[in-house]
Parts: sequence; structure tokens; C-alpha cells
Amino acid sequence: MTVIVPLRPVRRWIHQRQVSHRERAATLGNLYVAALLIAVVGAMTHEQLAKIFWPSRPDLGALPALALSLLGAGFLLRTMRAVGPVTLGRPAAYFLLTAPVSRRRLLLPSLRLAALAAASVAALIATAIAGHAAPHALAGPLIAAGTLLGAGLLLVAVVAQRVRVWATVTDRLATLVAAAGLILLVVDNLAIGDPPAIDGWPSRSALLSVVLALAVAVGAGTALVVRDLARTPDDRILEAAKTTGTIFDTAFGMEPSFVTDMVARRYWTSRRLTSARPPARLPVLTGQDFLMVRRRLPRLLWLLAATPIPLLLTAAPPWAAALAVLAGAMIAGGTTTRTVNTDAGNPVLLRLLAISSRQALLQRLWIPGALAFAWSLIALLLMQLAGDLPAGPWPLLSVPVGVVGGLAAVRRARAGFVRNDLLPLDTPMGTVSTGPLVYAFAGPDALILGIPALIAISQGTALTWTLLLFQTALALIGARAYLAGTTDPERVELQS
Repeated sequence: MTVIVPLRPVRRWIHQRQVSHRERAATLGNLYVAALLIAVVGAMTHEQLAKIFWPSRPDLGALPALALSLLGAGFLLRTMRAVGPVTLGRPAAYFLLTAPVSRRRLLLPSLRLAALAAASVAALIATAIAGHAAPHALAGPLIAAGTLLGAGLLLVAVVAQRVRVWATVTDRLATLVAAAGLILLVVDNLAIGDPPAIDGWPSRSALLSVVLALAVAVGAGTALVVRDLARTPDDRILEAAKTTGTIFDTAFGMEPSFVTDMVARRYWTSRRLTSARPPARLPVLTGQDFLMVRRRLPRLLWLLAATPIPLLLTAAPPWAAALAVLAGAMIAGGTTTRTVNTDAGNPVLLRLLAISSRQALLQRLWIPGALAFAWSLIALLLMQLAGDLPAGPWPLLSVPVGVVGGLAAVRRARAGFVRNDLLPLDTPMGTVSTGPLVYAFAGPDALILGIPALIAISQGTALTWTLLLFQTALALIGARAYLAGTTDPERVELQS
């Protein structure tokens, strides 16, 4: 017979030993600095925040309001499913998960924290949409309804974490909801004329009745979820604990590669791979990247769904859409650059194949360049069909943009780990570590080769053949210089 030990004394004992070396003044000082930082940033950006969340009058039509609501709900649900949402700290997962304590009380703190985070994010999304689409007199009930819907999405994610069948259904439903929102935004941008304002809003009393019904439904669902919280399988809790632990390690150590490595490992461990030969006409390393592209169909679909992002940013400052084209090409090219990182860390395969570092990098550049070219081509075609680009051979601009994007993706993959041994910089705002800054710019700095394309899209003038040829020549010369300057035909090592 198992005797259940009270959990509160155990947590109090652990907490006392964890914070025994800290002073109360240090904790209060951290809280003071955090509150002061929030106050200063809020005072500096309150006008910009008012434009984002609360304009002077509604300026959003029904279709974009619905699309943004679907996008927010889909991405919020996907985020909660990726994190857990029911999780534990790694010490608690190692020592308390198998201890004779109440499983429900052990997991309740993480559920409360997840509910607070989901409700806060949903409230921000609802405030922005209601401030732009609804009369301000009705914004209060709409924000309350959005907050309750965020809490309801959390309950769905908790049930999906506990039941494997519902996990697959929930993930696919969240993806479909986000895709539907993106399609509606594209349709709205392709439509001619300004979107009509939303008329016929229900009365405030009717909205309050809806809010009350949602509150009752969320309360009943919360009671059921809390009742069955102890039935969450151990492997799901441990997986969520590893995820949150990796996120905290990334934030504390300023090492983004922890998260990317975790995502890659989870993707490949969940796949069943069969033997396949690369195409014989392709170089051996290019053929390996081609096989990886074939096996990463979900990422390709997400990239295809992201091609309308530059089109959606045409209402922003002109440089935003141009920068989105270059950044999107780099992200698309990074689909297969994990192999470049492997070659740089362990050049055994290159030695076995008798391939020099210059040959290896040249072969690794083909597939990222092709992916970047395809992504930018679709994005530019959408912008041209919507009438957001003037006359000119804009689709041909995707050729040099593809070269620049593929080069930037490969350079990003060769960046390695963050160097925390670099000397910090003293600024009036405090000390800044240079290692994370250098790591953050490794890769995007190669996008400087796309400045002519950036200027051409930002200015809104017709694209001339002279500018197109100049951008193509600059991209090819930059790629050639990068190959010659960072590789050696006599060496195998691919270190940057």
C-alpha cells in the first residue's frame, strides 16, 4: 500500500535549500529592476502601442478581423502543444514525479502558469483585433470573450497532451485553422478596394451573455481537466519538461542551437525512413541534400504557406516587404543546411569521399539556393499579381535573391556555437556580450549582397534590366568570394 506524502512540506524544504544562498534584498532588487524596465519601456513606446492595439477609430474589415483571429488561435494552440502545456522543472521531473506525492497537486502549478500565459496572450490578440475592428464601447466584452477562448484552447491542449489520438487531431486542426486565416488574409489583400467595415454588431447585453456562457463552459472544462490531471502519462510530462528545460537553457546560455537541435532530433526520431539512393546525376553531397528535402515535406508546406508574408507586409513601410523577401529566402534555404553543420563539426564523411572543403561547400550550396529561389519566386509573383510591384521583370529577380538567400543560409549553418569568450562592450545602458551579437549577425550579414533588390522593392519604381544584371553579378561575385575566402581546395575541414 502506497502512502501519499503531503507535497507542500516537500516543496518548502526544496525551496529553502535552493534559495538559502540568496539575500532577500537581492530578490527585491531584481523585482525593482524588472518593474522599472517595464515602466520605462512602456513610457517610451506608449504611442506606438496605442497605434497597434487601440487606434482612434476602427479601421479593419470583417475578413481581416476573422483571418487574424484564426491565425492567433491556430498559432496559440500550436505553441501550447509544442511546450506541453502541463510540464515540470527538470529537478521536479527527476525526483518528484516518481515520489509518493499527489500527482494532481504536483502538476497544478504548471497548469495555472500555462492558463495565465494563454489568457494573457489571447487578451493581447483580442485587444488588438477589437481595437481595430469593433466599436470601442463593445471592446470590453469582446476582449473578455477572447481571453476565455484562450483559456479554452489551453484546456484543449491539456486534453491532447493526455490522449494520444486527440494530440494528432488537435495538431492538424490547429494547422488548418492557421492556414485558413492566412488564406483569408491573402484573399483580402488580393481584393480590389478597401475592406468594408463591420456593421450590425450585437448589443452589449448580448455580448455579455456570450461571455457568461463561455465562462461557464470554461469553468466546467477546467473542473474536468483538473480532475483527470493526474492521468497524464509520465512520458508526456518528461517530454514537456525537456522542452521547457531546453528553452530556459537557451535563454540563460544565449545558445539558440539548443532549440534547433532539439527540434531536429524530435523530427527525425518520429519518422520512419526507408533506404533511398540519391540521383546519380547530382554530386554526392547535393544528392544527400535532395533526399533530405524529400523527407522534409511538412517544412516545405510551412514554407509554401509563408510565401504570402511579403504580400501581407505591403501596407507596412516599403522596406518591410523587401526585407521579408530576403529573410524568407534565407529561411527557406536553411531547410537542408543541417548537413553543413554536421560537415563542419565532423569532417569524416568528407575525408572518406576525398572531397575538399571548397568542393563540399559548393555542392552544399545548390539545394539551399534552389529552395531560396523557389520561395522568392512565389513571393514576388504574388506581390506582382496583387499589383504591389510596378512594371518590370520581377520574377527574374528571384535568381540573384536565391543565390543570396542560399549563401546566407549556409553561412548561418557554419556559425557554430555562441562564443562567450569574446570581450563584452560597455555601453551607457550596461554591459553587452559580443558573442551573441556576432552569432546573431552570422548569416543575415550575407544579405547585404541583396541591397540592390532591397532598394528596388522599397522604392516602388520599375525594375530595369541594368539593376537586375547588377544584382545578379553582385550575388555571384559575393558567393564566389565567400567560397574562396572561407574554404581551401587542399583541406577538408569546413570550419568557418
